[in-house]
Amino acid sequence: MKLLIIWALNALALIAVANFVPGIHVDGYPAALLAAFLLGLVNALIRPILLLLTLPITLVTLGLFIFVINGLLFWWVGSSLNGFSVDSFWHGVLGAVLYSIFTWALSAAAQQLLGKR
Repeated sequence: MKLLIIWALNALALIAVANFVPGIHVDGYPAALLAAFLLGLVNALIRPILLLLTLPITLVTLGLFIFVINGLLFWWVGSSLNGFSVDSFWHGVLGAVLYSIFTWALSAAAQQLLGKR
């Protein structure tokens, strides 16, 4: 149940990001749900592998290369779905940063309302 609530909140965060960043477009809540699901899968499966492979450049840039990885993955998910699009790499970077901030805030609020279990 808690996982479904977090998934729904992530979709709301994605719609909020689309309202703040002009280069990110979401066609509606069902498209946002699908995009949030795919973003979750990509962040759980592909992102750790990319972080491990790019560890030397991440260390040299003092961790700033992680923004590049997050932006590329956000942009890639936007280019692979019909109802969710990201116009450019820089829109992907900004969208990924805002998405992580919004999901963090919504998850923290949900944990306060639902109680930590």
